[in-house]
Amino acid sequence: MRRKISLKPITLLLLLTTFVSFGKEQEGHGEQKTGKATESEVKAYIQHHLKDSYDFNLFSYTTDAGEEKHVGFPLPVILWDNGLKVFSSSKFHHGKTIAEVGGDYYKLHHSKIYKVDGPNGEIIEDENHHAINDKPLDFSITKNVTMIFMVFAIMFFMFSRMAKSYKKNNGMPKGMGRFLEPIVLYVRDEIAIPNIGEKHYKRYMSYLLTVFFFVWIVNLFGLTPIGMNVTNNIAVTLCLALITYFITTFSGNKNYWKHIFWMPGVPVPMKIILAPIELLGTIIKPFALMIRLYANITAGHVVLMSIIGMIFLFQNWIGSSLSFLLAFVLAILELLVAALQAYIFTVLSALYFGMAVEEHHDEAH
Repeated sequence: MRRKISLKPITLLLLLTTFVSFGKEQEGHGEQKTGKATESEVKAYIQHHLKDSYDFNLFSYTTDAGEEKHVGFPLPVILWDNGLKVFSSSKFHHGKTIAEVGGDYYKLHHSKIYKVDGPNGEIIEDENHHAINDKPLDFSITKNVTMIFMVFAIMFFMFSRMAKSYKKNNGMPKGMGRFLEPIVLYVRDEIAIPNIGEKHYKRYMSYLLTVFFFVWIVNLFGLTPIGMNVTNNIAVTLCLALITYFITTFSGNKNYWKHIFWMPGVPVPMKIILAPIELLGTIIKPFALMIRLYANITAGHVVLMSIIGMIFLFQNWIGSSLSFLLAFVLAILELLVAALQAYIFTVLSALYFGMAVEEHHDEAH
């Protein structure tokens, strides 16, 4: 008998931990210390949830003495500025102080590190409010980078346990294998084979499985209050799209490139017109992959966090209850979107690979 997994307990847990995090974040920060969140504080919390950072700041609160406390832990900052500079992000004290390293001074400004003149140096901005201070090369282990390492460890653990279960039980899944096997078979039978074909699909299964589970897991972590929104970072989605683009490009057979630069069965003048359009299409496809994943995840988080913030803005049983109900429904939807975006990215990648290795028979046309 198959067991049905209910999303309600998971969603309630995500919502309750988010409420606690938000409540602690805004506690004691009201305009008149009333404990009621302001609109600017809601916006600041949403931005904090979406942005990458140099530390894990779970939540903050203000003591009775007016001292602001942050609960979390710092991460290593790695800079190249006339030499390697390695130090803890705790030196910034959440952006309130200037870090001195080897006689140089650095300051956090809008989640980026800039060099300043001294211990009292300031960030200089132009007329468009863009900082013009020097920026060192930044190779820091940020919150998103840490999350990528964590997901790598989780996936390595899952698939290594799955491989061991097959080996010990003569090809029969057990434990972790029972959970993963249906998903792996679904990616193979419903995504890879239909879009790539039985002849070539095995070459791409490792990448398709990796990208599916990676996007799915990081999207789920992005729904937690600690705000590890990896796919909310366009640099991450760009890298994923570039990998798909390079695999497609280097996998393309002669028929693939022939249909791009000299399409069969088309008059010569039209071939000349269509060639640059088709070539541009090879770039637009991964660009669409990048934007689709980034925009959907970002929009979902903004809407969900905005509705959660409305609960603290209303602070009455009618408005807060309605906001909680709507947030609960959207949280369930976000759990589905997390898997859906992983599915869409994997399907489109498989479709592009299939187009690259498809064998055309012009005589049949």
